[in-house]
Amino acid sequence: MYRKLHKGLRTWIEIDKKAIKHNFSVFKKLIPKTCKLLAVVKSNAYGHNLTEFSKEMEKLGVDFLGVDSIVEGLALRRKGIKVPILVLGYTLPEMLTEALNKNISITVSSFETLKGIKKLKNKTPLKIHIKVDTGMGRHGFLIENMKKVIKILKTLTPKNQSELISGQGNVKIEGLFTHFSSAKDPRDLNYTKSQIEKFDKWAEAFEKAGFNIIKHACATSGTILFRDVHFDMVRIGIGLYGIYPSQEIEKTFGEKLNLKPVMTWKTIVSEVKKLPKGSKIGYDGTEILKRDSVIAVCPIGYWHGFVRALSGIGNVLVNGRQSKVLGRVCMDIIMIDTTHIKGVKVGDEVVILGKSGKKSIGINEIVGQIGASGYEFITRINPLIKRFYI
Repeated sequence: MYRKLHKGLRTWIEIDKKAIKHNFSVFKKLIPKTCKLLAVVKSNAYGHNLTEFSKEMEKLGVDFLGVDSIVEGLALRRKGIKVPILVLGYTLPEMLTEALNKNISITVSSFETLKGIKKLKNKTPLKIHIKVDTGMGRHGFLIENMKKVIKILKTLTPKNQSELISGQGNVKIEGLFTHFSSAKDPRDLNYTKSQIEKFDKWAEAFEKAGFNIIKHACATSGTILFRDVHFDMVRIGIGLYGIYPSQEIEKTFGEKLNLKPVMTWKTIVSEVKKLPKGSKIGYDGTEILKRDSVIAVCPIGYWHGFVRALSGIGNVLVNGRQSKVLGRVCMDIIMIDTTHIKGVKVGDEVVILGKSGKKSIGINEIVGQIGASGYEFITRINPLIKRFYI
């Protein structure tokens, strides 16, 4: 397979389009038919390729795409993506016109951004989503800012056609949203419930002020745990990639949801050698062989995203068998123990993440060894590695 499909590559990533469709369907069934679905494709689509994943979402009929920056949004527009796009992160004042020209909605979470918008002289309203901080402590207006925010927004909203033409009213308030900080553990939902109560107050005030808005609060975990507060839209990120937001959610809902991992990350065996008992492996000789061993070398390392913390404890799959990482992970190389695997040769596929035969290695398994975050691992896989959508 390597020779035919991935000729010339030492490491590559395969993205399963059927798994993408399956996961999308899982979440569509979880939410009401009237509820919109925003696919979070920020950070290179969680390491899965921003453009290609967004195209798959567009084919499946997603309602919105969520990006971190206007740069990501503009990249999608250049590739012909027509779906509504929301920038979830901060937008620099000098980029507001770009958002307007390319019909990209932006998040407004501070009075400074409102001031920047007020300086615009635009006949077409800039679409904005107001973000409120209900307990995350990141971007967002606090509840004591509510009256002032609404007052300013009323001055920015066109009251009639003549005001729109003159450029005096330059905003369309498209949405209102918040983000839950602690919705990944089904055993403790009290803090999230307190956030929902605060958001309800914001929603009530905005509707009372006459704003027709898309209300959204739930990300992947919130969508799974809080079926009664999906509001008008949910934001699904990690779940679309077939990864559970936490081990607790996987244990509780894994069988019912049956998310399918989308990514398989592979490399090859580049060298095989026999080394005697007592041989030292890798930098600083941290690994000393306890038996005569067969060692395979693979051309990937921490530059590619196989983190150094996996030194001496990580595992990969070779010919359907588990193989332990020996010694320190190098910048571009790892060494693995293949003593127990017959016939390993140069060119054999090595699975870093995904399935090989009946065995599999998942994100949570990898990060569980090093006490890290699955989000961090998946998004830090080097974006220069070729992704194949198959």
